[in-house]
Amino acid sequence: MRDPGAAALFTDLYELTMAAAYHRNGWHGPATFDLLARELPPRRGYLVACGLDDALTYLEDLRFDDDALDYLRSLDLFDDDFLDLLGTLRFTGDVWAIPEGEVAFAGEPLLRVTAPIIEAQIAETYLLNCVGYQTLIATKAARIATACAGRSFVDFSSRRDHGIDAAMRAARAARIGGAAGTSLVLAGREHGLELSGTMAHSFVMRVGDEPAAFLAFARAFPDRAVLLIDTYDTEEGARVVAALADQLRAERIVPAAVRLDSGDLARLAPAVRQILDDAGLEGVKIFASGDLDEYRIDKLVRDAVPIDAFGVGTQLGTGGDAPHLGVVYKLAEDEHGPKWKRSPGKETVPGRKQVYRLTVDGRADHDVLALADEAAPEGGRALLDPVMVDGASRDTHPSSLDAARARCGAALRSLPARIRALDPSGDPYEVCRSPGIDALLGSLASAKAVTYR
Repeated sequence: MRDPGAAALFTDLYELTMAAAYHRNGWHGPATFDLLARELPPRRGYLVACGLDDALTYLEDLRFDDDALDYLRSLDLFDDDFLDLLGTLRFTGDVWAIPEGEVAFAGEPLLRVTAPIIEAQIAETYLLNCVGYQTLIATKAARIATACAGRSFVDFSSRRDHGIDAAMRAARAARIGGAAGTSLVLAGREHGLELSGTMAHSFVMRVGDEPAAFLAFARAFPDRAVLLIDTYDTEEGARVVAALADQLRAERIVPAAVRLDSGDLARLAPAVRQILDDAGLEGVKIFASGDLDEYRIDKLVRDAVPIDAFGVGTQLGTGGDAPHLGVVYKLAEDEHGPKWKRSPGKETVPGRKQVYRLTVDGRADHDVLALADEAAPEGGRALLDPVMVDGASRDTHPSSLDAARARCGAALRSLPARIRALDPSGDPYEVCRSPGIDALLGSLASAKAVTYR
């Protein structure tokens, strides 16, 4: 969303009504909010942090332009004094964040936002949408990468994603999680992603027969043609490619790959591999697509089915088996001190916090959730970095996509196998509370008990 005025309106109405009430009462002091997932989605052992790049851009550009203010005035909800405040509002706060590509767990702040309370409150909706969705997709992509076990996969999700904006963000998040590229041309331009494309069944059907279609396409793209061979019959399509081998060689054309998009891939891929090899086309790869997810890919890989790469669409861009991530944005501290929400099932951890990761023999062993001003546990690596100060991004952020992707790969390799698995088993990854947090909770509980008497 490139229009800052429109982006400012990407907020739930109650953020603005609360902000108006804060302003009316003169409550402009600083507040700290944590953005976190209360729990992991089903069959997830971890999350891959993502969306920070967009979050920082939004905060740096946050402003209500004349059009936005005119619309708010038309609602007849807000007085002129509050609208005048919005007209000058800029984000002036600080943000600490887990870097994109790093793994995180339930209860750990992905972002920690400290700003005058009106600024911090208005940003809630956008930040939840931005970080929550992209973290969901990056996590799904990381699971697909795990299933691929070294084979590559490409984001094919744009036509099934829930909106144009989602497709753009899904392509970027998928790259961080492990995708080799995307089919979406605009995402390639905007994010510098490698593009991947083959041909559709409509091309074969328009030409009228497979030999002519394959020749026409291969001649158009002699160095990178990927021929879709399942329009009518997959094995027969492979035999057509084999029959064209000598003619293609004479024209110095060798197809890069054939694509299978339907049927029993476990049966068809070996048959196609044999047909191609018998024709001397050992270098032609097999690319598979068609409602794939990490579970289907994992079985194909474990069964040693000769597929070299995968295209993953719907299940990637929608989150598939876990299509939402329950991220929340909760007040942790204000000018009067730590804040503690005690609602059953929705309890928060008060105070400004840091997350530390402790390793044993190079493997992530457990995390510690601690107060920000508390001494770090021995050997602990702080995960929350200062990425924005006084409303301006630091030079080191946002990091490049390549850096985020490399960070993701390293983080996944450091996880215990039981946590990285597609179906995590045994004990979940441990996130401990520090002595400082335990002491703070005890103090707040005692103070609350006194007020009840």
